[in-house]
Amino acid sequence: MISAEQAKTAFPDEVVTRATNRLVSVPGLDKPVALITIDNGHDHTRPSTFGPQGLVSLNAALDEAFAAAPAAIAVTGKPFVFAVGADLDGVEQIASRDLAAQIAQSGHDVFRRFTESDIPTFAFVNGAVMGGGLELALSCHYRTLSDNTAAISFPEVFLGLFPGWGGTQLLPNLIGPDAAVTVIIENALNQNKMLKPAQAAELGITDELFGSADFLEESLRWLAKVVRGEHTPRRRAIDRGEEWDAAIGRAKAIVDGKTKGASPGANKAVELLELARTADLDTGYTAESEALADVLMTDPLRAGLYSFNLVNKRAKRPVGAPDKSLAREVGKVGIVGAGLMASQLGALFVRRLQVPVVLTDVDQERVDQGVSYVHEEVDRLLGKQRISPDEANRLKALVSGTLDKAAFADADFVIEAVFEDLGVKRQVFAEVEQHVAAEAVLATNTSSLSITDMAAELRHPERVVGFHFFNPVAVLPLVEVVRGERTDDETLATAFAVGKDLKKSCVLVKDAPAFVVNRLLTRFLGEVLATVDEGTPFEVADSALDPLGLPMSPLTLLQLVGPPVALHVAETMHTAFPDRYGVSENLKRFVDAGKSAVWTWDDKGNQQVDPEVAELWRQGDAPSSAEQVRERALSAIAEEARIMLDEGVVSEAQDIDLCLILGAGWPFWLGGITPYLDRSGVSEKVNGKPFLAPGVASVPAA
Repeated sequence: MISAEQAKTAFPDEVVTRATNRLVSVPGLDKPVALITIDNGHDHTRPSTFGPQGLVSLNAALDEAFAAAPAAIAVTGKPFVFAVGADLDGVEQIASRDLAAQIAQSGHDVFRRFTESDIPTFAFVNGAVMGGGLELALSCHYRTLSDNTAAISFPEVFLGLFPGWGGTQLLPNLIGPDAAVTVIIENALNQNKMLKPAQAAELGITDELFGSADFLEESLRWLAKVVRGEHTPRRRAIDRGEEWDAAIGRAKAIVDGKTKGASPGANKAVELLELARTADLDTGYTAESEALADVLMTDPLRAGLYSFNLVNKRAKRPVGAPDKSLAREVGKVGIVGAGLMASQLGALFVRRLQVPVVLTDVDQERVDQGVSYVHEEVDRLLGKQRISPDEANRLKALVSGTLDKAAFADADFVIEAVFEDLGVKRQVFAEVEQHVAAEAVLATNTSSLSITDMAAELRHPERVVGFHFFNPVAVLPLVEVVRGERTDDETLATAFAVGKDLKKSCVLVKDAPAFVVNRLLTRFLGEVLATVDEGTPFEVADSALDPLGLPMSPLTLLQLVGPPVALHVAETMHTAFPDRYGVSENLKRFVDAGKSAVWTWDDKGNQQVDPEVAELWRQGDAPSSAEQVRERALSAIAEEARIMLDEGVVSEAQDIDLCLILGAGWPFWLGGITPYLDRSGVSEKVNGKPFLAPGVASVPAA
């Protein structure tokens, strides 16, 4: 156990979570209950975490509790928050494996006291509970949960780590191995999916679910029944044979499919879950501590924390955004287009802004289809009980469609999502400008065209802004906010305010071809396709980037984006930068043939090249190895990213990483792309220097 003096010396900047103990009289019990409250001294917007000093404080509170010889010991949190795990800021200060191992062991030492206590221990989970906070709750003998808890999860694997304070050993032995795989691995690798309170109760993570209004009182009454022996919570029988085998097999398949084995944390989580089948706490906790000490000192974990800070700090304070006081109020939204992208935007705007949304298109059938799509999305939310029937009716009533752009007369924000052609978009804005007020914002969802050129012939070009979403709109959290040469601060501030209200993360981008995400992905995909054109087998080229653990392979990305769109962007980029962006003649033939995918699958799920694609794709006789394809693609990305920074497309490399994480789903453990390029030496080789300062997103040099 780390000492108080060691903790204070090694982590002087820790925001300390204090654990205070008080004795509470409970009707029906002869002795009081020792109630430990976890509180970092801030409100719910800064949840309590455990650093070394916090663990020392919790240990001291336990000493007091045991000394009082109470009827039971219960632990709870400050309003709306139980605890959300380890202090991630402190992880970056760990400079040696010995210190990492000591901290890992300290967490086990403190939490285990709840598990091995002769006095009954209870966790009253009154709010957000994640990571180490959930492990603390699992370490107690019994658990209650407030029904308004907003966040319940093990996010560690998402970050490139694993639950290391008992989670991999306790959870499968409480709720079964398959459910534990879902919570620890599957949910984490699906964009850190959270459990709802009812789901946690159904899984058996909590013994009782109580209303938030009188949660503590109900929990104490329930505690008294348990202590008096009037109620015994049920525990499910655990199958340690075939069920455990199947769960581990599923875990391996998920990790392989999602990370291609590139995340050390995910791999270790599988190993530890397998160990939990037979291990006692000594064995299991020792394995967790040793593995945690190893992973904490790896670059992928530091890159994961770098990503976490980008998403949770930088994304919330966009660099270069004007003062938010300049933003105009948006009371009505117009959407030009009623196709799939426009309909997705309609559903998002009406749900988040809850203002009138009107869609237009060139014919009534398309308009009707767009409005119907939005209504279906509202019904889907209702079916999942995420909104009430009254709210569903209200949202549907806010959505309308028309052929007449005069309906935009009182709109404050109009966004177009029509065909990706500069002439078409210019015409759309010229028509819209005839009807809207002079201060109304005109936004474009263009993926590659110039905002400045689009606005050039308008009376008020200063109110045009790029507002580029990523597909699927409801899932990917990034919006690239693009400032044209004449976009004014009020328009830009309004765009950022709308993005925030839509619960999106906005990054300010200069008006440059394809902006950030599409520019890099087009360069990357173009290099891979070029190697196929030269003679590299499809299978070799498509799997060459597997060691990075990307969310999808290049040819799968081509299918998702849509070959016609990929070709259009490639042609746009070739026009802008002919020396770096090529246009594959094979891709043209592929599109002309109406093909949508390179791969087909047989009845057994085996992947193979579509014979028609193999026939039309004219390959050369200069194949590359997987390593050569990977080096070529990464070198191209490194070159393009450096050029983008030199051009001022974004302010810093951190914004490139943020865009790829949020807009393309690049893994946290890569830290976006620039930390990976730095670690692998590609940055130095291609550009003569790294993107990031030494120690950023990597283990500090000894």
